Amino acid sequence: MSKKVVTLGEIMLRLSTPDHKRFVQADHFEVTYGGGEANVCAALCNYGLNGTFVTRVPDNPIGQSAINHLRRYGVDTQYIVRGGERLGIYFLETGASMRASQVLYDRAGSSIADADSSAFDFDKILGGASWFHTTGITPALSDKAAALAEAALKAAKAKGITTSIDLNYRKKLWSKEKARTVMTRLCQYVDVCIGNEEDADTTLGFKATDTDVTKGELNLEGFKDVFKQMKEKFGFKYIASSLRESHSASDNGWSALVYDGTDFYHSKKYEVRIVDRVGSGDSFASGLIYGLVTGMPMNEATEFAVAASALKHTIPGDLNHATLSEVKSLMKGDASGRVQR
Repeated sequence: MSKKVVTLGEIMLRLSTPDHKRFVQADHFEVTYGGGEANVCAALCNYGLNGTFVTRVPDNPIGQSAINHLRRYGVDTQYIVRGGERLGIYFLETGASMRASQVLYDRAGSSIADADSSAFDFDKILGGASWFHTTGITPALSDKAAALAEAALKAAKAKGITTSIDLNYRKKLWSKEKARTVMTRLCQYVDVCIGNEEDADTTLGFKATDTDVTKGELNLEGFKDVFKQMKEKFGFKYIASSLRESHSASDNGWSALVYDGTDFYHSKKYEVRIVDRVGSGDSFASGLIYGLVTGMPMNEATEFAVAASALKHTIPGDLNHATLSEVKSLMKGDASGRVQR
């Protein structure tokens, strides 16, 4: 029987400009749906696990469309609560070369931001689950959403379920000070912490030395120092960071570092030509969760996560539609991109 993984967060309507157009040029938008935890859940279902996504959406056709989108990919949506005023929206302008991508949020007052944790029966939702995952985006939405994330993490810990959080700091949603207060509280219930060097600094106050992500330079020793500090403070079982070297908006170096409290593992590095980088961090998180929950050793789980997320960069939309066999083939070294006949 495949493992059950539960994720909790917001799903949004994504409106993106076609063909790398700027917002001011576009006369129509391409529609899809996505959000950190929803992206993770869909990817895990894609790999053959049982993924259950928990959220609150408005009881209207747009809310139903978001649910239908997830159902297409095998996500269990039975515990999604209906209510509230609206589905959050985000607009995406995809950059190229030296022009960065832009995201604009229109998510204030969304259904999940006003969700009451009493509307969710976590004892039932988490029944039979092996893993629970959320991100730092959800508690950033509102105090109610933060209370909801905390209730879910507490319930999962009480059941002995492995818990993970992707720090995912979003400066457009909350301040560093608020983030540190809330995330420090939530992280006491977390087993596996995922996030890049910027997230670790802004949300938890840990800083890597001599690393400047904008220069494309990485200092692994700085990361190791940060990971050790995080392990000491929170006792995480695993700490993982994707390592993005931004050469331009079109080309990035992509690898990862994972720490289990004793050993560090640095994955192989991929040079990726980007089609759509939104959701690439979620695809890394889902790959790592898949590897660990199915019993892969840390180095193998890391390589799976990095290969999966490298492939995601080549796929339009929020979701990673790379198959299990494609990820495993890339892990083994087939990065040729030759036509498969």
